[in-house]
Amino acid sequence: MKHLALLRGINVSGHNMIKMEALKAALEAIEFTNVITYIQSGNVFVETEEESSFGVGFKIKQEIFKTFGHEVPVIVIGKNDLELCFKNNPFLKQKDVDAKKLYVAFISKELSSSAINELKISQFKPDEAVIDGNRIFIKYDIGAGKTRLDQKYIEKKLNVTATIRNWNTVTKLLEMYEEEL
Repeated sequence: MKHLALLRGINVSGHNMIKMEALKAALEAIEFTNVITYIQSGNVFVETEEESSFGVGFKIKQEIFKTFGHEVPVIVIGKNDLELCFKNNPFLKQKDVDAKKLYVAFISKELSSSAINELKISQFKPDEAVIDGNRIFIKYDIGAGKTRLDQKYIEKKLNVTATIRNWNTVTKLLEMYEEEL
């Protein structure tokens, strides 16, 4: 079974540095197959007989700590989850939307509909966010680097693990899933 693991916080600003070739070798050593990475920010496809996303994520997290000494949160998502991103992103329905301003925060657990109130989105206007299950669709007005509505804020407010990807990366990851690695 094919899984996509999103690693949070590697190779960012010189922290938790892991070369993708070394990550690939480490994961192959624990019997993942067809390990393919995409860009340096921690997107990795693996194949395994393990069906549980939680089990796959736990195994990857353990191996990263053992091999590289980094405590790295891992969120594993399936092809169906990624396809739902495309179907459910409300910002894609807006006329003339700039895809460069769109992001998705992948969350470690299903969020309740009341979670949007806990985020207090209105204080981030003109940035916008919409919760959809275990992801948050975000449209940044100025840019991801100039907002306080970031992964750290989301994690603190909702008591979850989160990792954010820009829309171009999400699009490419779905293409890679569909290419039958």
